[in-house]
Amino acid sequence: MISEGTVAYIGIGSNMGDKISNCRSAIREIHQLPGCKVAACSSLYKTEPVGVAEQDWYINCVSQLTTYLTPYQLIKALLSIEHAMGRRRRRRWEARIIDLDILLFGQEIIRSRDLAIPHPLMHERRFVLEPLAQLAPEFIHPVLKMTIRRLLEGLPMGPSVEPAGEEV
Repeated sequence: MISEGTVAYIGIGSNMGDKISNCRSAIREIHQLPGCKVAACSSLYKTEPVGVAEQDWYINCVSQLTTYLTPYQLIKALLSIEHAMGRRRRRRWEARIIDLDILLFGQEIIRSRDLAIPHPLMHERRFVLEPLAQLAPEFIHPVLKMTIRRLLEGLPMGPSVEPAGEEV
């Protein structure tokens, strides 16, 4: 256990079934984890799939939580939530009922076989930076040493990210 709570940001996405309900259910499950408290959630965004063709669009959001778990305990708990919700990992970038990623964990930098924090592709993905900037625009990326707002402003136009018209 960590001596004091750490602020972490979790990327949440779904492109199968009732996508909005899937994201809301995942947030409820995260909030019920021992040692975790969801402090805030971004708006929901409808986003075009990245890296694959012929998939349904996603609903994405970011959740801010305070946790007393270690990063490894947290990823294990998030993977358990994914599994309980019906996600089975078979291929990279396949359609998914739920996807939960640790984007940031305080100012931690971890690169291991099982975990990469900050998320190694977050700075290239509008569907991550739009909702993250809603919650933490001045948060400084621990590796790139730039604010989330600046990373978002520096992105070239790419796959579409638009408000879903509903809140979490």
